[in-house]
Amino acid sequence: MPADERVRASEGDNLLQLALEAGLHINASCGGDGACGKCRVLITSGSVACRDSEKLTSDDYGQGWRLACRSSVQGDVTVEVPRQSSLQAKVRDERIHSHAARHAEGSAIHVSMLDPFVRQYTVTLGKPDSADNSSDFSRLQRQLRKEHDVETEAMELDALQDLPQALRSRDGQVTASLVHGRIIRIEPGSTAAHFAVAFDIGTTSVWGELIDVQTGLVLAKSSAYNPQISCGDDVISRIIYSLKPGGLERLQQILVECLSLLIDDLALKSGIDVKNISQITAAGNTVMSHLLLGITPKYLREAPYVPAVASIPPMRAREIGLPVAGAVPLILLPCVASYVGGDIVAGVVASGMHETEKLTLYMDLGTNGEIVLGNRDWLMTASCSAGPAFEGGGLTCGMRAMPGAIEGFNLSADFEPMIVTIERKPPLGICGSGAINILAEFMEMGILSRNGKFDPRLAASRIREGAGGYEYQLVESAFSGTGSDIVLTEADIDNIMRAKAAMFAGCHALLENASLAFSDIDQIIIAGAFGDYVDLENAIAIGLFPDIPRERYTFFGNGSLHGARLAACSQKHREIAELTARRMTNIELSEDRSFMDKYIAGIFLPHTDINLFPTVAARLADGRAGS
Repeated sequence: MPADERVRASEGDNLLQLALEAGLHINASCGGDGACGKCRVLITSGSVACRDSEKLTSDDYGQGWRLACRSSVQGDVTVEVPRQSSLQAKVRDERIHSHAARHAEGSAIHVSMLDPFVRQYTVTLGKPDSADNSSDFSRLQRQLRKEHDVETEAMELDALQDLPQALRSRDGQVTASLVHGRIIRIEPGSTAAHFAVAFDIGTTSVWGELIDVQTGLVLAKSSAYNPQISCGDDVISRIIYSLKPGGLERLQQILVECLSLLIDDLALKSGIDVKNISQITAAGNTVMSHLLLGITPKYLREAPYVPAVASIPPMRAREIGLPVAGAVPLILLPCVASYVGGDIVAGVVASGMHETEKLTLYMDLGTNGEIVLGNRDWLMTASCSAGPAFEGGGLTCGMRAMPGAIEGFNLSADFEPMIVTIERKPPLGICGSGAINILAEFMEMGILSRNGKFDPRLAASRIREGAGGYEYQLVESAFSGTGSDIVLTEADIDNIMRAKAAMFAGCHALLENASLAFSDIDQIIIAGAFGDYVDLENAIAIGLFPDIPRERYTFFGNGSLHGARLAACSQKHREIAELTARRMTNIELSEDRSFMDKYIAGIFLPHTDINLFPTVAARLADGRAGS
């Protein structure tokens, strides 16, 4: 009340978050941490669980006042939002948020699918005697053949060095780890420890999972910024850096150090020993794959844009310095072309796009934005450099989507903000999805022109002139977790507009190459960790996603990581990835004359050609008529 808005909620849902999702404005400039005390609401019936706050007196509590950001639903409840908390809250159109679109959680890994690259076999050998004084290795080969019908051809030196003691420490029982008939590890006894690490090596962020390959369960997750950012924001700048003296060695070293730290963190979180990690699977774009292996990426940016290797054979992870035992293999998913790598192949396979009849557009949103068009009969792909804005990079107060990042945003009629951060922690900065939500709200409220400039004539105290032009003050220093103001500047907006223009132009050009239009698409799959948080309607409003019926959208999460996990647990999926990569036809947008024209046209909100966004045009027209 007083909007008389009914919202369906689950027990434990936060009131401020519910209001945001319902399009109801409640002032909140501290991100939902409780520091500003502006989100006061009155509970007129029912009850909520509420943490204490120094912003409310005991009398306030007795009268039913609560802070929305610190209150969670316990059952049916009526909440009155007073004028001082809503500040002329505007009437909102019904909006479709990302959580209302269909979500895909990634392909489930069933026990029947488990067939890891590294296989483990437990055998029991009798003690050698005068009647059988064959070598330990010969007796092990014989027993593997007898108990498991497994032929072995060779044995790694590390494993061979461990063999004599292992055979004599548990009454002859040992567990052998094999890769294609080669024994890579020997452990005494019957071990149930068989783990894999899957990595998504992105240009801006690196994500890792520790997986029990005997069950397919993910035991731990971890992530970090790719430290190569210090050498360049995108793949082109890193290729250039790699050509400097010592540049390639540094790029490889800091990436390997990052992966090593993530492996240690995954082991710590799951309580397993690093020595029990049996394999590492990674998916990354072609440049990241080359840099990880210390292979020069020089020729990836020179016509005819040829990678050193596309289908990368398994190798020892220890060869590049990863902190794993012996001959533990490193498996990189195959690449397609210079700027379409194993990450996109992994996502296509994990999403099932390669086997559906539906005409599908797969968009992986990241620094190096990749797009795939097609179905089970054909696949066409392209890549465009969107820059790091979608992952919070390149913004004055940008950050990754982590606790404290501004994600939810709304404006009142007098331009006061409603801000909700991830996990409602003190605001630290703006993540990519938050930036899109802010930009769309600025558009709808008319404080931002379609060319991305603030209107300084408006009576909006938060719009001010900064060092590099006009900016909007999202959070005052007193309420931020950094002790400084959090702002979105016109330069930041320009970065976001360029990133969204590149992605939309790439989709447009790819469809044109296939003589298709946006209306022909049966489904759009949005991949990338960024896609988990983005508001669908807002992304369409700024011109990032095509303006087609919303039910055709699916949000897939980190498809690269999904695919790497599948490949870690199933040789079949690794083989499917190889076949899928060979099927994909790459279109070099740098040689497509129309792409640049489409890109320039896209540096506008939502687009120079408003007819491409009919529902956005209608809403903007309604807004002008209402004003």
